[in-house]
Amino acid sequence: MTTTSTAPLPSSATIASPVRIGIIGGGGIAGAHLNGYKAAGDAVRITAIADAFEKTLAQRVEETGAKGYSDFAELVKDPEVDAVDICLPHHLHRDAIVAAAEAGKHILCEKPLCLTPEEARDVRDAVQKAGVTLMCAHNQLFMPAVAKAKEIIDSGALGTVYEVRTTDSFYNNFDPANMGWRAKAATSGGGEYIDTGYHPTYLLMHLSGGGRPEKVFSMMSTHRLDFMEGEDSAQVLVRFDNGSVGQLVTSWAYQAAPGTDRFSVVGEKGSLSSDGTTLRVKLHAEDTEQVFEHEEVDTFAAEIADFLECLTTGKRPLNTEDEGIAVLGIILAAYESARTGTLADVPEV
Repeated sequence: MTTTSTAPLPSSATIASPVRIGIIGGGGIAGAHLNGYKAAGDAVRITAIADAFEKTLAQRVEETGAKGYSDFAELVKDPEVDAVDICLPHHLHRDAIVAAAEAGKHILCEKPLCLTPEEARDVRDAVQKAGVTLMCAHNQLFMPAVAKAKEIIDSGALGTVYEVRTTDSFYNNFDPANMGWRAKAATSGGGEYIDTGYHPTYLLMHLSGGGRPEKVFSMMSTHRLDFMEGEDSAQVLVRFDNGSVGQLVTSWAYQAAPGTDRFSVVGEKGSLSSDGTTLRVKLHAEDTEQVFEHEEVDTFAAEIADFLECLTTGKRPLNTEDEGIAVLGIILAAYESARTGTLADVPEV
């Protein structure tokens, strides 16, 4: 799956502050987003919220004071909404994105962008035809250690990137009775990999030195959560078109071993690694290691602040539908590789 434009958004795409937001989906992840909007203060107003469940909708309306809708197709028509924030189950993302774009609303969408190449084409076509801004909610890109690592890579300090590794594993104590749509491949798109594993996938691509994914090999496992239709763990290798190779490990079955890096990058001139807060950089030409200490931040609040800035200034989001489609391509190729036991091509859209 390929991407296209990296140019800034046209000035006609900018909107005035405060940005008026409609939340589509009031479930669990919407709480993290709403906290992010609260942190943005006067730069934003929550003017509408949609949820199909009456109780959830009533709770969010009371919390926000926003106008409530039982159907997001009606929310996107609201003239008091400039942009929508999609916090729905995975299988509903495509329909909500297309509806919002066709209504001329800008879009922040939780991961994954959508579930199939056909849905990806629909999303890309709708967003580009409407000329709206779409930002993928890749919140881990807003970790200060990630931003610093990206700055170092882009500066050329590491030279050509050879290898990238990312890890995102934790012990998930899901209750089978309450897992809901996440337990079904038709609604989740797979298992753990397309859910939590989505994070180390976009991080892998972000730190690959500008490479685009071409080939994928993977192994999927179910170690513990055998009530799910999909895997609870995945190990994935990705070859990028610039020659770099990425490796990721992700799981709901277990915690990563002590000392495991959250991410690392090896290049021709040196390497960097991080546990998510501390970033260590070792260049071959220097005797001492550089150490950058970072405080933990609310990555959802940072992501939302950046989304608002993109809408009011025309700045391009770090990850638009282009990057979202590329990440989905890695994931779909990984599932194909696991199914066939062979190297898989990243599908074209």
